[in-house]
Amino acid sequence: MTVLDSGPFFHGTKADLRVGDLLTAGFTSNYKDGLVMNHIYFTALSKGAGLAAEIAKGAGKPRVYVVEPTGDFENDPNVTDKKFPGNPTRSYRSRHPLKVTGELQCWEPFDAEFVRELRRRVQEGMGEIIN
Repeated sequence: MTVLDSGPFFHGTKADLRVGDLLTAGFTSNYKDGLVMNHIYFTALSKGAGLAAEIAKGAGKPRVYVVEPTGDFENDPNVTDKKFPGNPTRSYRSRHPLKVTGELQCWEPFDAEFVRELRRRVQEGMGEIIN
């Protein structure tokens, strides 16, 4: 197995989870209605996970969990070489579950106007999602 990044890793969501829970693929995309995702996504940047939590669908509180991959993972092609050079967001995806090992109580937020604009862009459609 090739180690792309040693972490720590984070997943942003509005789901209320506990240590030991497993995050799995097979849920509807936050970015495209009706698209069931084949992977679970995560990042090595807590700020990026916080942004994902802010724009996640649902009415819950944005949360950032510390996660541990349980199997192989790859660079997220939605934000890496297939669309942007390299992997500056340190974003990854896996077909294997992520195990929740903790929760961050705070993280560096993005500017509120940036979050609003990103939500608007997501609602209008962000283009093709590589699933």
